[in-house]
Amino acid sequence: MTFLPLGSLSDWYRLLRIDKPVGYWLLLWPTLWGLLAASGGTPSVKNIIIFVAGALLMRSAGCVINDFADRDYDPHVERTKLRPLAAGVVAPGAALAGFVLMLLLALLLVSQTSLYVMILAVIGALLALLYPFLKRYTHFPQAWLGMSFGWGAVMAWAAEAGTVFDSPVPWLLFAANVCWSLSYDTAYALGDRADDLKIGLKSAAIWFGDRAVVAIVLLGMATVALLGVATFVLGGFWVGLGWWLALMLQLLLCGRLLRCGERWGFDFFLQSHYVGGLFAAGLALQGLSAML
Repeated sequence: MTFLPLGSLSDWYRLLRIDKPVGYWLLLWPTLWGLLAASGGTPSVKNIIIFVAGALLMRSAGCVINDFADRDYDPHVERTKLRPLAAGVVAPGAALAGFVLMLLLALLLVSQTSLYVMILAVIGALLALLYPFLKRYTHFPQAWLGMSFGWGAVMAWAAEAGTVFDSPVPWLLFAANVCWSLSYDTAYALGDRADDLKIGLKSAAIWFGDRAVVAIVLLGMATVALLGVATFVLGGFWVGLGWWLALMLQLLLCGRLLRCGERWGFDFFLQSHYVGGLFAAGLALQGLSAML
C-alpha cells in the first residue's frame, strides 16, 4: 500500500466532504436527539462539545474509509470518478492513516466521559468501519449506515443518563434513525443505480426496483412514527410541537417525491436533514422553556 501522493489541502477538503455539509447534519441530529432527550433539553456543555466534535470527526472518518473501500469501484461511477482516491491524487495509505488519526481523536474525546460510553464508542467505531464493505454483500448497507448514525443517539443518551436501559427512548431514536437512513440514503442511491448494477455493487435502491419511491416514503413515515412514540414517552409541549413540524415537513417531502418520482431523489436526500433538525429544535426548546 502506497502513502504517496499525500494530496493537497483541497484534495483532503473534498475527501473529508467538508464541501458537502448535509452528511454532517445527518449524523449530528441523532446525536443531539440523544443528548437533549436524556437531559430534558439541557445537556452539559462538556457533553455538547464532546459529541458535536465527535460527530464531525466520525462523519469525516466515515467518508475516508468509504472512499478507501470503494477506490477500485469509484472510477467506474460517474458521480464518484473524480473523488481524490479514485482520481489517484491521495494515496490509499495516506487516506487510511488519516482515518486512523480521526478515529483516535474521536476516541480521545469520548474518553472524557465514562468507561460505559467508551465501550459503546468502540461498538460505534466498528459499525462505521464495516459499513463501506457491506454493499458488496447485501442490498441493505443503508440499514447498517442507519445503525452507525443512530448509535450516536444511544451513546449520547448514555453520557447524560448513565445507562441506555432506563428508558425505551434511546432505542426508539436508534430505530427511527435506521428507518430514516434507509429512506434518505435509498433516495440518494437512486442516482447511482445504473452504475452500481454495471460494477456489481448492491443497494436498497436496486433491491426495491420500481417500488423504490414507495419504499422511501413508507420508511420516511416510519421514521416520524417512531419519533412520535418517543415524543409520547418524553412528553412536553415543545417536544410535541417539534415532532409535529417534523411530521409536516416529512409529509411535504414524501408528497413531492411521489409527484416527481425518482428524478427528485437527490433533492429529497438534501432536504431530509431538516426533519431531524425540527425534532431536535423541539427537544431544545423544551429544555429552554423549563429554565425560564
